[in-house]
Amino acid sequence: MENLFHLRAATSSTLGMNRKVALITGITGQDGSYLAELLLDKGYEVHGIVRRSSTFNTGRIAHLYDDPNTHREGRMILHYGDLIDGACLVKIISTTRPCEIYNLAAQSHVKVSFELAEYTAEVVGVGTLRLLDAIKTCGMEKSVKFYQASTSELYGKVQEVPQKETTPFYPRSPYGVAKLFAYWSVINFREAYGMFACNGILFNHESPRRGETFVTRKITRSVAKIYLKQLDFFELGNLDSQRDWGHAKDYVECMWKMLQLDAPDDFVIATGEMHSVREFVLATFKFIGIDIEWEGEGESEVGKEKGSGIVRVKVNPKYYRPTEVEQLLGDPSKAKSKIGWVPKVNFDMLVKDMMESDIELMRKNPMA
Repeated sequence: MENLFHLRAATSSTLGMNRKVALITGITGQDGSYLAELLLDKGYEVHGIVRRSSTFNTGRIAHLYDDPNTHREGRMILHYGDLIDGACLVKIISTTRPCEIYNLAAQSHVKVSFELAEYTAEVVGVGTLRLLDAIKTCGMEKSVKFYQASTSELYGKVQEVPQKETTPFYPRSPYGVAKLFAYWSVINFREAYGMFACNGILFNHESPRRGETFVTRKITRSVAKIYLKQLDFFELGNLDSQRDWGHAKDYVECMWKMLQLDAPDDFVIATGEMHSVREFVLATFKFIGIDIEWEGEGESEVGKEKGSGIVRVKVNPKYYRPTEVEQLLGDPSKAKSKIGWVPKVNFDMLVKDMMESDIELMRKNPMA
């Protein structure tokens, strides 16, 4: 089975002056898979770092192999590695000699970061520092352009609405604190060594490829199951949390655009529009022709199907965070003016895309 996951270095054919080579950490995730697609379409050779697993964890990028059935690589080449192993990062960077590096890898589940605080700090915070230091160790700090996936969780207990690049940070989770360390590490290396290094402060971005444990995907999967009569109800935490939700496909385009600038800079990437978890629930049920009415308060609140009175949504306090982030709303004006980036997918289009995908998924495999 090992041969099915063939690892190899950059080929000599890519060593010319016009080579476009990108290295993506977190390539198997939602953002990494969309970014890999985008870069391949633009003619890049794409290298990705993946963690060793006893099972294949490349489902989101399997279609990018030259032969998905045998995992035969073409212009997408995968390497085993981990952000907690600095030596392997040096080896991969020195071998592949990328011109762009996108650091998307993370333990990115905010609530889980309270339970895995030390690991989250090691991967998200120190891991970014290891990657930056690996670039310098390879003597490539003047030739590589570096993108860091920063996050709206930096704002946490928001000090200003909407949040922009100059808004003070106040992270409210181990994940947010680790990302703050990474954010300032990027700026430090930029100023100390003249590295082309950028932070993209991305607000929530979703898609059909979003991980199943994230709230938007949990909602769309559950509502799809209800539509197909595979599920009666599901449970959520804070229904009134408000987020600025965009589509991941739009956001990876902005990542690439940031590295095409003449000088490095940091940008808020957002839609500038905010919706609550409750609104997201209502929109998904509306897609399948069901109206939801809310009854009760706090932990006793339920969402009932209008007409039948069937309870479809319940509140479970086990999904509450120890410290809640009540609202996040980004101001993307700087990205619009300096990069020319505007999101193409609005809230309703996002819900539609996710619902159509999950209905099809659950229809094919109810156990998915």
